[in-house]
Amino acid sequence: MGRLDEQVAIVTGGAGGIGTAVARALAAEGAAVVVADIRDAEGADLAARLGGRARFTHLDVTSEDDWQRAQAETERDLGPVSVLANIAGIIDWGPMGEQSPESFRRVVDVNLTGAWLGMRATAPSLRRAGGGVIVNMSSLSGLMAYAAIGAYAASKWGLRGLTKSAALELAPDRIRVCSVHPGAIRTPMTAGFDDAYTAGQPIPRFGQPDEVARMVLFIVTDATYSTGCEFVLDGGILAGPPAVLDPDD
Repeated sequence: MGRLDEQVAIVTGGAGGIGTAVARALAAEGAAVVVADIRDAEGADLAARLGGRARFTHLDVTSEDDWQRAQAETERDLGPVSVLANIAGIIDWGPMGEQSPESFRRVVDVNLTGAWLGMRATAPSLRRAGGGVIVNMSSLSGLMAYAAIGAYAASKWGLRGLTKSAALELAPDRIRVCSVHPGAIRTPMTAGFDDAYTAGQPIPRFGQPDEVARMVLFIVTDATYSTGCEFVLDGGILAGPPAVLDPDD
């Protein structure tokens, strides 16, 4: 028996990276997982490999119509949604002067507005399920500043605030809402970075998608007294700069 038997989960961005790891982790605990993504072939392949009650649905997280359809089809075929994992996200690198307004809006639309649309569309289903959990994938960039990723940082800081607001609003319905803040995770988004990028961290390596997925699973299954909280996986960056030791001491 899995800890999520009879539960129904929608995972956005499920066709790759962290989203795939989250979908696998939830399915391994018995959840019926809807892999939601714009990458049809990869998403359908993952759903087939997950087996059981897993499904794929095409979902552009910036489309209200897509969200309404995905939620309605999920509830019709599998039952009310009890877990929403908003994992889909994009980034655009470059200083402000080189980023177009269209690119800025696109990043914010996917990372922030997409999560808002998802919560808005699925909240009634979560209520019908008697409660549940929403996990929003923010970032270390939602807790501290980095140069040349202004749109990404704005979206992830915004998602952090949106999470807290939704947690307060949905608590009476027994719906918990938390955010996850990964640092450097080895995914296609970080493919251009070598290991030197993490050399100064207390844990001097890239994290793995499965490590993030285990945190999401913990929030869903075990963090039952937590809502509106940030859960951080950053290799120790927020602890501060590394200690400087004098070998003569």
